[in-house]
Amino acid sequence: MGSHRRRAPSGSVRGAGTAVSVLSVTAAALGALPAGAAPAAPAAPHGDARTEVDRLYQEAEKATESYDRADERADALRREVHDRQDRIARQQSRVNDLRDALGSVAGAQYRSGGLDPAVALLLTDDPADYLDKAAVLDRIGAHQAEQLRDLRQALRELGQERTEATRALTELARSRTAVASHKRTVEQKLARARRLLNSLSPAERAAYARASRLGRADLPAGLDDGPAASARAAAAVAAARSALGRPYVWGANGPSGFDCSGLMQWSYAQAGVHLPRTSQEQRFAGRRVPLSQARPGDLVVYRSDAGHVGMYVGHGKVIHAPYPGAPVRYDPVNMMPVASVTRV
Repeated sequence: MGSHRRRAPSGSVRGAGTAVSVLSVTAAALGALPAGAAPAAPAAPHGDARTEVDRLYQEAEKATESYDRADERADALRREVHDRQDRIARQQSRVNDLRDALGSVAGAQYRSGGLDPAVALLLTDDPADYLDKAAVLDRIGAHQAEQLRDLRQALRELGQERTEATRALTELARSRTAVASHKRTVEQKLARARRLLNSLSPAERAAYARASRLGRADLPAGLDDGPAASARAAAAVAAARSALGRPYVWGANGPSGFDCSGLMQWSYAQAGVHLPRTSQEQRFAGRRVPLSQARPGDLVVYRSDAGHVGMYVGHGKVIHAPYPGAPVRYDPVNMMPVASVTRV
């Protein structure tokens, strides 16, 4: 999250699993603090308060990206656990079938008396009939041996699946813990930012909001205002524009609210392209181009930590989800230091 001093992915907000509920905090209104909030620290001078708000928004965005990454990992682990549980059930059914088949053959052999073949030949009234039956029994024996090998292999595979499912469940529990920790961090940063904003006068808050939109007056020279680089980039730009005015919601990737990387992920999903969840990963989701060659649909990643991302739409502007309380909007491409531009 971030503007020029702060910063601000396709579906609805995802939860972290059965033990972690859907986690998105809509900090759309920078109004009064909720009951029970921690008391504010001694008020800083108003200039310092605005600087501190910028810093808190930036730190909250870093924590949001960490939350998004942990949440996406938890989703992947839940799918893995579900798939492994399905495979375990199918493998257990196969083991049961093999055991039943082996039991049937063993029972038939037991009922036949299990005599030594040489003794059975001496006692038979019809040696030719016996030899025919013996050949069948030999084939049954070979088939039984093959079934035993299959059973052993199936049991080994079943054991491996159970081991991997246990590992995935353990990792899922850790990921849920990480999601909850990042959630707390974001909420704490945003609560403090709200307290500081509430300490400003209405005029100062209005000046702060105006300053967050202005960026630097000088746009980079030589910006390319040509068409989108591809049909899918054009479709992503159209999707991003359709989201203008929707609220910043940390941890959300649309369609009713977005964080910065969530907006990029959702917009490109409408164009049939899957982007990674976080701005750090989106930075490497395509080919790097210079800012001077940016075309509509390119991803503009900000700050050295790649903590914020917007979409270039031409004429020196990006669409992005800035920070809590600010809706999806246009801002100057150089609203904060540009780290890289990625063409998807």
